[in-house]
Amino acid sequence: MPVEATLARPATAQGAGLHSGAVARLRLLPAPAGSGIQFRRTDLDGFVVEARAANIAKVSYATSLMKKGVFISTTEHLLSALVGTSIDNVVAEIDNLEVPILDGSALPFVHMIDAARPKRQNRQRRVIEIVAPLELREGEKFIGVYPAASYCLQYAINFPHPVIGRQTFALELTPESYRKELAPARTFGFLADFDAMRRQGLIRGGRLDNAVVLDERRVVNGDLRFPDEFVRHKMLDLIGDLALLGAPLQAEVVADRAGHALHTALVQRLLAEKRHWRWREAAAPVSVTAATTAAAAPVYTDGAAIR
Repeated sequence: MPVEATLARPATAQGAGLHSGAVARLRLLPAPAGSGIQFRRTDLDGFVVEARAANIAKVSYATSLMKKGVFISTTEHLLSALVGTSIDNVVAEIDNLEVPILDGSALPFVHMIDAARPKRQNRQRRVIEIVAPLELREGEKFIGVYPAASYCLQYAINFPHPVIGRQTFALELTPESYRKELAPARTFGFLADFDAMRRQGLIRGGRLDNAVVLDERRVVNGDLRFPDEFVRHKMLDLIGDLALLGAPLQAEVVADRAGHALHTALVQRLLAEKRHWRWREAAAPVSVTAATTAAAAPVYTDGAAIR
């Protein structure tokens, strides 16, 4: 019987936020069955902000949550890693307003989860099964969900840049496929946009080691991890944003140049229009076996593990 999962022990990371530049310490902690994913601001008397649609706040260049004025920024990579590795219940303690960007991908968070040793719980996992299609469009941007036998995704992007252009990627989401095909894909940005974004108070923590950076012709800071790393990262973001539904999906999700705003709009529309979905007990076993069985959980600081 597929059951929910949490962590067996804590894991810790520390690093700067991509947009704020503020250094934060992040701890992932075990949580009871049925409690979901929660952020706890340790610098604000342990105030809890649940990772759910009701707390969606700002979704331009990142997905942020807010409850009663308490903010948690750039949540999508951590949420993506938790969904991708089939972790249902966790408390993410953080002592500042933004989740650390680490290397710009979800891989450091997957390493944290694996080191903390996923642990099965005595509660059956439920999924949101799509029973009727729902599509959203905004100009050339599109996202849709359709009935399917598992959680499948297709994403397409189109950037007028010689390294990117039109890219498409499709995946059936499992913990194994997530670790191999999506988790290493990093966020990316363009040098031409740097000054304007800084004036908007963004990417103050951006560095050459936490994003793929492009000038007008090429990647300026090393090799890509995948030839199509850009579209894979967009799918990684999508999985993190859809985590705000509060449960895994059984659906095919198709997106074309969608972005955070359309991802989260889909979350809110789905929850508001219940004729498109139903609760269903998960039918297939989900592996939560850690990829590593380290003797002690490491501390990650800007992507590097220290004991």
